[in-house]
Amino acid sequence: MREYLKFYIGAEWVDPAERRTLDVINPATEKVCGKISLGSAVDADRAVKAARKAFAPWSGTSREQRLEVFGRIQQEYQKRIADLASAITEEMGAPAALANGFQVGLGLGHLATAIEVLKTFKFEERRGATMIVKEPIGVCGLITPWNWPLNQIAVKVFPALATGCTVVLKPSEVAPFSAQIFAEILHAAGVPAGVFNLVQGDGPGVGVALSRHPDVDLISFTGSTRAGIEIAKNAAPTVKRVCQELGGKSPNIILDDAAFAKNVAAGVTSMMGNSGQTCSAPSRMLVPRARMQEAIAIAREAASKVTVGDPNGGFAIGPVVSRAQFEKIQGLIQKGIDEGATLVAGGPGRPEGLGKGYYVKPTVFADVSNDMTIAREEIFGPVLTILGYDSVDQAVAIANDTEYGLAGYVAGADLTEARAVARKLRAGWVAINDGFDFNAPFGGYKKSGNGREWGSFGFEEYLEVKAVLGYEPAGAAQ
Repeated sequence: MREYLKFYIGAEWVDPAERRTLDVINPATEKVCGKISLGSAVDADRAVKAARKAFAPWSGTSREQRLEVFGRIQQEYQKRIADLASAITEEMGAPAALANGFQVGLGLGHLATAIEVLKTFKFEERRGATMIVKEPIGVCGLITPWNWPLNQIAVKVFPALATGCTVVLKPSEVAPFSAQIFAEILHAAGVPAGVFNLVQGDGPGVGVALSRHPDVDLISFTGSTRAGIEIAKNAAPTVKRVCQELGGKSPNIILDDAAFAKNVAAGVTSMMGNSGQTCSAPSRMLVPRARMQEAIAIAREAASKVTVGDPNGGFAIGPVVSRAQFEKIQGLIQKGIDEGATLVAGGPGRPEGLGKGYYVKPTVFADVSNDMTIAREEIFGPVLTILGYDSVDQAVAIANDTEYGLAGYVAGADLTEARAVARKLRAGWVAINDGFDFNAPFGGYKKSGNGREWGSFGFEEYLEVKAVLGYEPAGAAQ
């Protein structure tokens, strides 16, 4: 039983202002597996004050000094990989292989990327007689989700620290264990006091306080579009910068070519990963209408191979994160049936033999029209919808007919055609044939948010741009 009852503020583990706790539930067993303290506005204010005090000295450090700190963080992170993976499996149900692999690996990858970007990033640039200077924005409030906990912490914390900002992190109260270990890593690495602070808690108690705080210069939030809108409203009176990575309903256009069968099967497998709990998941598969029956047969077989069970038992996927999430997904699966979509695989209820735990059957719907609820709403579970198209132009139109624009996918043997389709998708992150790049900017159009994370683009979020005119004497500029 884990107990994390202290917050990390000013390089010290401190008691909360008031004693309120929350039980953390293991989604595989539905049993309490730990307890955290719930923070308040008083705790948030204390952390912001520590971050503000640390800002001047940290922002004044050199590139080399920050790289030295990052090197120590990298060493400490490596030491705690097993601990981090175990925590992620326990708190949000990721299978052990996924937790030890991509879940922990993404955090390490973003750390390595931040180090490489920092080595050569241009914080100053001459343009004629003017000097363009990029300076850290200040104190940053970082609010992260439960589905890829280390990924989202790393992709915010490391660019913020690399650019000279100081931070207050509020991780998801649903999956708080890995964040606590992350704080232990930064403490062991000797990150200076107040540069990184951690306050556990929920949105009303801590998230709102950070969003409204007059001494927080930036809020970076990853989560639902609904919550993102509220955060933006709370932040508006203080005119702070708000960066958001929100919901998605991402299209996956399967082109009509010799790779069709392979790409349909891969699309099913990809959708089911992490129990479908990925904001950029390829949840709307578009296939040529003339090949719908073929796609159904392929998808049914692919879904049948996605095993579900104990996260420590070698299964492909584990449970979804909570009872609330389980019930939401069940309701949307039933909605798909009620609205007349063809149920290809899965369906309501738990998989056979799993009477406990928030397990969802890998579910595939076909013959879906884009006005159905399951094609419009983000389900955030292992549920795939297959839609038909009569032409590639129609496929693009259907793909773009959504309030979201986080990601898009194109799968096809003809790279020239795939590139042309990718250019037409209204999304911030488009992958051709499962392309992946730590340096590629990640973020969305429309209600999927604003701003970009990953690589050098992630650095830009945490910087103000200053123009120093007359930096060179008149006539001296080349």
